Amino acid sequence: MADYNDKNYLLHMNGPDSDTGPGVENEDPHAVENPGQDLAENEGGLAAAMQSIPETLPILPVRDVVIFNYMILPLFIGREKSVQAVEAALKNGRHLLVCAQKEEATEDPGPDDIYRVGTVVQVMRMLKMPDSRVKILVQGVSRARVREFSQVEPFLEARIETLPEATPKIDATVEALLRSVREQSEKVLSLRGLSSPDVLAVLQGVDDPGRLADLIAANMRMKTADAQQILEAEDPLDRLMLVNTQLQREVEVATVQARIQSSAREGMDKAQKDYFLREQLKAIRSELGDKDDEGEEELESLRAALDKAGMPKDVRREADKQLRRLAGMHADSSEANVVRTYLDWLSELPWKKLSRDRLDIAHAKQILDEDHCGLEKIKDRILEFLSVRKLNPQSKGPILCFAGPPGVGKTSLGRSIARALGRKFQRLSLGGMHDEAEIRGHRRTYIGAMPGRIIQSLKQAGTRNPVIVLDEVDKLGADFRGDPSSALLEVLDPEQNHTFSDHYLNVPFDLSKVMFLCTANHLETIPAPLRDRMEVITLPGYTMQEKAEIARKHLLPKKIKENGLLEKDVSLDEAALEKIIREYTREAGLRNLERELSSICRKLARRKAEGKKGPFRVGAADVERLLGAPRFIEDEKEKKLMPGMALGLAWTPAGGEVLTVEATVMKGKGGLTLTGQLGDVMKESAQAALSYIRSRADELGVDPSFVSEYDIHVHVPAGATPKDGPSAGVTLTTALISALSGRRVRADLCMTGEITLQGRVLPVGGIKEKILAGVARGLKHVIIPWQNTKDLEDVPKELLKRIAVHPVHHYDELLPLVFEGKNDKGGASGAGQTGGKSGKGKAASGKKDVVAALPSKPAAPRPRRKGQDDDQRPNAEAGA
Repeated sequence: MADYNDKNYLLHMNGPDSDTGPGVENEDPHAVENPGQDLAENEGGLAAAMQSIPETLPILPVRDVVIFNYMILPLFIGREKSVQAVEAALKNGRHLLVCAQKEEATEDPGPDDIYRVGTVVQVMRMLKMPDSRVKILVQGVSRARVREFSQVEPFLEARIETLPEATPKIDATVEALLRSVREQSEKVLSLRGLSSPDVLAVLQGVDDPGRLADLIAANMRMKTADAQQILEAEDPLDRLMLVNTQLQREVEVATVQARIQSSAREGMDKAQKDYFLREQLKAIRSELGDKDDEGEEELESLRAALDKAGMPKDVRREADKQLRRLAGMHADSSEANVVRTYLDWLSELPWKKLSRDRLDIAHAKQILDEDHCGLEKIKDRILEFLSVRKLNPQSKGPILCFAGPPGVGKTSLGRSIARALGRKFQRLSLGGMHDEAEIRGHRRTYIGAMPGRIIQSLKQAGTRNPVIVLDEVDKLGADFRGDPSSALLEVLDPEQNHTFSDHYLNVPFDLSKVMFLCTANHLETIPAPLRDRMEVITLPGYTMQEKAEIARKHLLPKKIKENGLLEKDVSLDEAALEKIIREYTREAGLRNLERELSSICRKLARRKAEGKKGPFRVGAADVERLLGAPRFIEDEKEKKLMPGMALGLAWTPAGGEVLTVEATVMKGKGGLTLTGQLGDVMKESAQAALSYIRSRADELGVDPSFVSEYDIHVHVPAGATPKDGPSAGVTLTTALISALSGRRVRADLCMTGEITLQGRVLPVGGIKEKILAGVARGLKHVIIPWQNTKDLEDVPKELLKRIAVHPVHHYDELLPLVFEGKNDKGGASGAGQTGGKSGKGKAASGKKDVVAALPSKPAAPRPRRKGQDDDQRPNAEAGA
């Protein structure tokens, strides 16, 4: 390896630094007694050296340097081949051909790794270093070209031809070029602060274009390729033109550098001036007796805090303006307190502090799986966000809204997301909020004004990209003080929230890096513009199996620890856990289940505190003794339904529920009575069902005269509970047909769907929850609208194995399924059943099947005769 110490060696060789160091061996003491002597004094010696150059020379490859004629500089030799080349040169005339490497990283350069044009140098001094390296001092003698390589090992050696130096005629053009080069050189030296009379004298004393080009090129900062291009130029005028081009470029760079240094110096001068004036102001106040050390210290601390905050320029201008106002106010004035508080808020906000996202997808998935059971869609959405952020760090954060019943883990899911991302977590409860200022903040003109909840959360988080959960967004209110939901439009819009303006701050703050998560129980109460800005993800209620798994993995260990017990002290078997879930809780979430488990753990903790030794095993028989009588008793699953009864499915915030719809007929004039706190939509469904039956009475096996001879009463039990929605249409129709025709509805079947006047069955919502309710009730068949088959993807597969799902398009397809036939012993009819080939293909023959299944003569309702039992009454008022 060959390196050099100082490219400016020639320009600085008059100084004390030109010595190569102590202990350098000078094998020829008279060779270079004064390296700073005039170049003309060496002409005779160089001419003699050029004449004595042999045709074959060792080659010394060097990195990052090109040597020119008359150039003197030290080289450090480290490679073994290079050391041998130097030793061979010292034994044979002290001449070497120095060639630059094409690539600096090449450790063992060969013939193809070096330029073919180099400089023949004469070794003037050599010193062997303690680390086996060699230090030599060389001077350029002549440019030369490699004709061919004579050897490669143990060092490079080649036959060369020297490139003669022509002497051009000095005319006006050449003189102008010489002057331009000298002037450009003086500018560069002046801009870099290196100009001196001695250096300028050297430049003025060289009239030969080739020598002037070599002199300047040897002392310029150039890339190796540019320097090699100058070296290879044989015509001195071409070489001088290339040097002039490099000088012009260097002048431009040096000018810009000088301007930058001047600007930095002016900034330092201004800071020193401000400090000096501030000290003078302190002295003046001291002389006037107005000195307030405490106030000055406060201003200085505020100024330092503002400097440290890293706020944007426009925000900093506003802060400096308020700081100057504060400096001119009396410390005890009320306005000074307002300004001081405002500056405190500005300095404490995280203007530039960001948490580093943990973008390990596998680790994030592990955290989400640890904290939550199920919820696969939500977990996939979070992992998709992490994947996008990993590939595109500048992507904007999503606005997710988790919608579902209480207690299903919406807020805790936000905390898990923050943990998976490695971000700070903040929660804002929006329930019952009526004032717009809670979001946007109060204006500073009001007494007690403060920023809005969004800015407060950012200050508490301490970072600009936390995870903020906006809880209960569906429970926002509005009154004369404003509409908070409208204020949230700017917060939750990625196209606007990068310049969110809080009324208190009155300066923009960037919210685009914040990950907002909203939670809601009902989407219907959220204003449409606000809902449009959010990506809604529905969290349905947990299944029985999911509740049991969550209780085992999370709730029970948590309650055991909270009550001072050890895990080995409590043993809760599966039957006991299932009994707690079924008979002591009725909810979509887990809060009541957590309370019941906590109650059991408290009672077991009391036993342990009284000295009893565990482990305490809790079986199904022990649950009632620990928790008391069951709070919920499942309706008995009837083996047979009375005519006029049908099982429907309903959705509630606590999950699905099986409803018994009862219909009865009595002598009258065709009136319809609806009871059970039914809503307007459900009443309209009953009217539509009755109109459909009247329009097709003969085909449905109903006496058409019932319209004028009988009254109908429809009742949905649990009358204290309000009920509404269109999904009971098919159930009401079935109950009415059963009451009017005297046929029984199968007891192991439930149904849901909206009915139209033409008998079409329209889709409804909450399919997963409804099917879960049917499975929990022990039913074997469920009828759903055909268009709801897409919702079956959300139902666990193990539950679909326990209940047969029958999608239908039209009510005609229900008749073979719902009513008991003479030869039907409770098995599935097969029409429309999932897993079988049915649907519209069989709908064409459904009408014929219906007619065949009907009794030969419709059984019209009639009064009860004495002694007739209920099984013989077609219009028995079951459950009335």
